[in-house]
Amino acid sequence: MFRRAFWFTTGAAAGVWATTKVNRTLKKLTPESLAAQAADKAVETGHRLKAFALDVRANMERREDELNDALGVNDAADRGALPPPRRSPAIEHDTYRTHSHNRNEDH
Repeated sequence: MFRRAFWFTTGAAAGVWATTKVNRTLKKLTPESLAAQAADKAVETGHRLKAFALDVRANMERREDELNDALGVNDAADRGALPPPRRSPAIEHDTYRTHSHNRNEDH
């Protein structure tokens, strides 16, 4: 009699456990749950990308400072100033040709 009660209780507990497990899995597979999981993963990926970009920027600045020290460019004013733009004579000549009038045109 006790054996039957033991196995009956064990079977009932296993049935409750299996039913609970299946219901949880089904809830995880609903469209709303899948959308929420995807959104969470997207946000997590965005945070990782931002951290990566900040890490790259910090290391880039550190390496730039190392290179500036190695090249002897230590003055911050010199680093920020850009040289004046150079104009190529060929570009100026082409610009002149494209904007000049044709001598054979009638005005």
